[in-house]
Amino acid sequence: MSSPRGQFSSKTGFILAASGSAVGLGNIWGFPTNAAENGGGAFVLIYFVLAFCLAYPALMAELIIGRHTKSNMVSALQKISTGAIAKNIGKLTGFYGVIIATLILSFYSIVAGWMLAFLLEPLSTVTGLSDVSIWLTEFGNTRNIIFSAVFIILTTTVISAGVEHGIEKWSCRLMPSMLLLMACLIVYVMFQDGAIEGLKVYLLPDFRQIGDPQLIASAMGQAFFSLSLGVGTMLIYGSYLSPDENLPAMGAIVTIVDSSIAFLAGLLVLPALFVAQQQGVTIYNEAGNLIAGPDLIFQTLPTLFHSMGAIGIPIALVFFCLMTIAALTSSISMLEVPVSYTIENHGTSRHTAAWLIGVVVFVLSSLIALNFDRLFSVVVTLTTEYSQPLLGLMLCIFATWVWHRDKMLAEIRSGHPQVEQSLFWKIWPGYVRFCCPVLILLMFVQNILN
Repeated sequence: MSSPRGQFSSKTGFILAASGSAVGLGNIWGFPTNAAENGGGAFVLIYFVLAFCLAYPALMAELIIGRHTKSNMVSALQKISTGAIAKNIGKLTGFYGVIIATLILSFYSIVAGWMLAFLLEPLSTVTGLSDVSIWLTEFGNTRNIIFSAVFIILTTTVISAGVEHGIEKWSCRLMPSMLLLMACLIVYVMFQDGAIEGLKVYLLPDFRQIGDPQLIASAMGQAFFSLSLGVGTMLIYGSYLSPDENLPAMGAIVTIVDSSIAFLAGLLVLPALFVAQQQGVTIYNEAGNLIAGPDLIFQTLPTLFHSMGAIGIPIALVFFCLMTIAALTSSISMLEVPVSYTIENHGTSRHTAAWLIGVVVFVLSSLIALNFDRLFSVVVTLTTEYSQPLLGLMLCIFATWVWHRDKMLAEIRSGHPQVEQSLFWKIWPGYVRFCCPVLILLMFVQNILN
C-alpha cells in the first residue's frame, strides 16, 4: 500500500527545506572552487546574473508545475500535457530526471563520505589514533565505500520518516546549525593574516574574463546544480506546498538564500586559501592557477588546520561538520525524487521505497568508487554540466509551450490573487517561453564546443 502524500506544515518549513536542497556541497564546496578556477570576482558576478536570469525562472517553472499536479516529475509532465506525443515526451523527460537525480546522489554520496571521514579525523588525532587518522584522510576504495554507505543511510533515514517529520523537521534543524557554523568560521578566518588578499581575489572581478565561454558555462552549471534544478527536486517540493502560498515570492526567497549562502561560502573558503599561503601552504598549481576542486577541500585546507596547532583541531571539526550538514540537506531532496516516483507510481510504502532506492544508490556509488578514475568525472559532467541544463530547458518548454497558459495562471493566482498586475506575470511567461530556452541552448552548445 502506497503512503499518503505529505505536505509542508509551514512556509518556514518549505523555505528551509528548499533552501537546504539548494544549499549543498554545490555551494559550500563547488561555488568557491569554481570561483577559484574561473577568475574569482568575474565568476561571482556572472553567477549572480545567471542565478536570477536563468535559474530563478526555471525554478518557478518547477514549483508551479509541482504544486498544480501534486505529483512526481514523471506523472507531473504527463498531467499538464494534452496530446499523446507530449505525454510520451513528458514521461521520458520525467524518467530521465529520476535517473539523473539518482546518478547525482551516487557520486554526491562519495564526496559527502569524504566529508564524514575528514570530520572524524580531528577526533582520531586527539585520541592518538594516528593509523586511523591516516586511513580516514587517504584515498582508498574501502574508506570511500564505507563512508558513502554511512551517508546514504543517514539520508535514507530522514526520507523514510516522511515530508513533515523527515524532510521538514531535519531541514529546520540542520539549516540554522549550518548558518551558525559558517558565520563563526568566517569571523575567525577574517582576522587571520592573508584573508584580505583572498577577499580581493574573490570580490574584485577581472572584466577581461567575463566573456570567457568556459567561465559562463561553469557559472550556468553552478547555478543549476546549486539550486537542484532540472531533476525534479524543486518540482517535488512544490507539490508539497499548500495552494495558498505565494509561489513567485517563495521562489525568490529560495534563490536569494541559495545565492547568499554560496556567496558566504566564498567569503569563507577563498580567504582561508590565502591564510593557508601565509602559513606556508602552496595554493597555486604548476599552471599558476589557484588550487581548486578536491585538492582545495581535502589537501590545502586540512594542511592549514594542521598548521594552526591546537586551535586547528576544533576549527577542522567545525568546518567538516559544516560540509557534512550542507551535503545532507541537499541529498535529502535528491533521494526524494526517485522515492516519490516509486511511492506514487508503484504503490510502495515510503519506508520500503526509501530503503530500496537507498540500496540502488549505494550499488551505483560503489561502482563509481571502484572505477573512480574512469567513472567519477564522466558521471559528474554528464549529470551537472549537460543533463541538468537540458532538463531545465525541457521544464521551461513544458511550463510555457505545452501547459495551457490559463491553467498556469490559475495555479499561481491561488496564492497570489493580484499576480496578473504584478511585474512577475508581465515578464516571466514570455521570458521562460522564449529567452530561457534560447539562452540555455546557446550556453549548452558553447560548453560542448569548448
